[in-house]
Amino acid sequence: MTQTARVPRPRRALSESVPTAEPGSPVPDVVRRRLSPALLDPYAWPAALFVTMLAGVLRLSNLASPGGKMFDETYYATDAHYLLEKGFEWNEKENTTGYVVHPPLGKWIIGLGEQVFGYNELGWRISAAVFGTLSVLLLTRIAMRMLGSVVLGCAAGLLMAFDGMHFVLSRVAMLDIFLMFFILAAFGALVLDRDQRRARWLRFLADGGDPLARGRRSRPPGAVPWWRLAAALLFGCALAVKWSALAFAPVFVLLVLWWEVGARRSAGVRRPIRDTILDETGWLLAGVPITAVVYVASWTGWLSTDGGYARHFLRDSGQDEPPFWGALRNLAHYHEVAYASHQAITEAHTYQSVGEWAPIQWLLLGRPVLFYRNENIPCDADKCMADVLLLGTPLLWWAFIPALLAAIWFGIARRDWRAGAVLAMTAAALIPWFFFPARTMFYFYALPAEPFLILALVFVFGAAMTPPPGRPPDPDRQLFGSVMAGVFVLLVVVVFAYYHPIYTGGSLPYEDWSRRMLLGNLWI
Repeated sequence: MTQTARVPRPRRALSESVPTAEPGSPVPDVVRRRLSPALLDPYAWPAALFVTMLAGVLRLSNLASPGGKMFDETYYATDAHYLLEKGFEWNEKENTTGYVVHPPLGKWIIGLGEQVFGYNELGWRISAAVFGTLSVLLLTRIAMRMLGSVVLGCAAGLLMAFDGMHFVLSRVAMLDIFLMFFILAAFGALVLDRDQRRARWLRFLADGGDPLARGRRSRPPGAVPWWRLAAALLFGCALAVKWSALAFAPVFVLLVLWWEVGARRSAGVRRPIRDTILDETGWLLAGVPITAVVYVASWTGWLSTDGGYARHFLRDSGQDEPPFWGALRNLAHYHEVAYASHQAITEAHTYQSVGEWAPIQWLLLGRPVLFYRNENIPCDADKCMADVLLLGTPLLWWAFIPALLAAIWFGIARRDWRAGAVLAMTAAALIPWFFFPARTMFYFYALPAEPFLILALVFVFGAAMTPPPGRPPDPDRQLFGSVMAGVFVLLVVVVFAYYHPIYTGGSLPYEDWSRRMLLGNLWI
């Protein structure tokens, strides 16, 4: 019996299509085009800014309505006010030091709006609106860079701009929009780091460098990973908003190592894994103190004053309290108490996500969260309702599970790094919550996953438009895929417009309100 030898699938090398150049000359446009064709498109930035402006108008319009503090604004808007006034949180009901379980950065950011516009609805909501709008810009640009398409990048931005959950959380004084922003920004910085490192390898090859030269390690010149260090700083900001950011740390490390090994292997390096470990471990470790400094700096108000909770734990418990180390030991004790409190959050809530499958419930919109309701609002009908309901745009969210499955398929079939990166980030955002089935959880915990769910969906659109590597372009396939993607985005906008009144506290006749409650009691 004759066996046919399997021919290995050829790998695309970085050196393909890289012209030689004089040492020190600018990086050729073909190098930039190899990294992302959208980088050279003159319409990329204007298109991204237009999508961002649209998102901003939606989020800033009538921002101070409804009046009063909605849902957890009771805590975070108040904490932000006292951070500005005292440097630490304060319990105004009991007239005593406030004890909180979340780090202070998100509340400092809310406080900036209160500092500018006053302690009112506009003041405590404006920061969320600004960060929500900027996150649309971030996602648009990241999608353009990863997918190499201005159209797909704008599609990603529009889907975020017209998502109900992102919209509502961009209009309330809560922490989750800031957590999502910094996680997305850190991921974007790592994508830029990937492109920067690959560009250096391309420059190295264009200058006639030999990655297989005997006796030299495969390190491109001038390889300080500034964007990677920026990612460490941004991750520190995310951690200083909520500790749940910790789940993304191992994924960030794995992405850096995976992309570095891939770049070196494509450049023809003899031992890409060994060289990556030798060259990059130090830079990864350098990110740890950056993250730590940023995190501790967010506690400056607590550290520089005397009235914060457990600020002088050592002294009050009869122990020595050195000026510097004592303050850090007190801060460590605060964190021990806060961690124990997080573990004890098991009290039932009307709008909690129930059961050990809560993350799946989020994707299915099984239990949205009611932020505000007025059943006695005057109107022309017999009865009207006014809600602010934290509910993702249904068509968009119900497309996420099939999009994830399709992204897995395309990622494996085409060995596409983009699918792997997006799926890894989605997993970091959702999977850890499966391990805390007894904890009280809410739908807004899913917000950090949303940009990556959208990226997965848009990636699938792009994959459906293009044939597998090695096959010629198919204009009919591209046209059909483009039309389908455009129709989907348009339908999401229409569904968002239909639900807009229950995102903003608008008055609706009871019958119209009831028709929007597609899952009945689960949404009421």
